Amino acid sequence: MAYRLRMKSKPYSIRNAGFHDVSGIYKLIKGNPNELVPRSMNDISQNTDRFLIAEVAGKLAGIVSWSILPEIGKAEHPSVEIKSLCVSKEARGLGLGKALVQAAIKRIRTMLPEDIIVLTFTPDFFGKLGFRAVPKETMMHKLYTGCLNCSKYDSPFTCPEVAMVMDLRKHA
Repeated sequence: MAYRLRMKSKPYSIRNAGFHDVSGIYKLIKGNPNELVPRSMNDISQNTDRFLIAEVAGKLAGIVSWSILPEIGKAEHPSVEIKSLCVSKEARGLGLGKALVQAAIKRIRTMLPEDIIVLTFTPDFFGKLGFRAVPKETMMHKLYTGCLNCSKYDSPFTCPEVAMVMDLRKHA
């Protein structure tokens, strides 16, 4: 599925990632160590179906992915996390970040989760897209499944990222 958009007279497209994109995704993440948590080639490859790619002039210019957060027992309050949002330095200012997040939300909605979460250094950006800040303690499932393995910070509670949520029951 491809999404065609035009902004500032420069065309770009958003599409599902394929295995041929794994190396480019890895390089984009690795090239932005201050903004993103590292991901291995193996992790990216195993989750290729959970990445969207933004292209400008046929070149990879941005990415976003998502992860389904586990629940114990019956999935009564399913959550999906948006992660690894990144736009190449050359393509910033074209609206790709917003377009990628909106495309990811559209894809995530088809799974009918209760909410979408994000941990971010750019809360103003996500706030404009309908997310609201929440205490990290409300995301203990995320902290236990992801943050405890983080190689950047000693504790999820000292990490400067802001926890945010979009309640899909309110954003139909």
